[in-house]
Amino acid sequence: MTAEPLPAWAFPPPGGFTADDLDRIPDLPPHTELIDGSLVFVSPQKYFHMLAVDLLSTLLRQAVPEKFRVLREMTVVLNRSNRPEPDISIVRAAAVSETADETGYEAADVILAVEVVSPESEERDRKRKPQLYAEAGIPHFWRVEKGEGRQPVVYVYELDTMTRTYVPSGIHHERLKVPVPFTIDIDLTEIDRL
Repeated sequence: MTAEPLPAWAFPPPGGFTADDLDRIPDLPPHTELIDGSLVFVSPQKYFHMLAVDLLSTLLRQAVPEKFRVLREMTVVLNRSNRPEPDISIVRAAAVSETADETGYEAADVILAVEVVSPESEERDRKRKPQLYAEAGIPHFWRVEKGEGRQPVVYVYELDTMTRTYVPSGIHHERLKVPVPFTIDIDLTEIDRL
């Protein structure tokens, strides 16, 4: 039996892959991210992950002002070597074209990045991705963890623009109520009705 040849993207180029490569490489698996010049492939998601993303994206769309858009699983170009895919992001409406042909957005257009932590991506979701988002100047970051049962716990962070690091501003269990980046009031227990 002859083994199938490996795809060209299985071998990183000298210096690693670039943000532009994600649009040029054919047949990449869905939801491939670029972190530190390396391609990162996503494992099958758990039910909690899907529920948390559905809950937050649906309720954020109900609250978002017209000048912003709520996106699911769209990459963000942070720099030449990093193009992660937040579970949810909120971007300036002006960044979204009428043709809807974008495959990603620039960090300068993102006001909030949300990561729902999965067992296989804990290190990236808790440490590396927030560090990269902060260094790129994204003003707000939420990390969502699984609490009791299927209840989400949302850790909210704001950017310290002097140090380009995130500062924790709250941990939310049953209700997520924050004044920035706009007024948000989400009943997290609604996840039990999904």
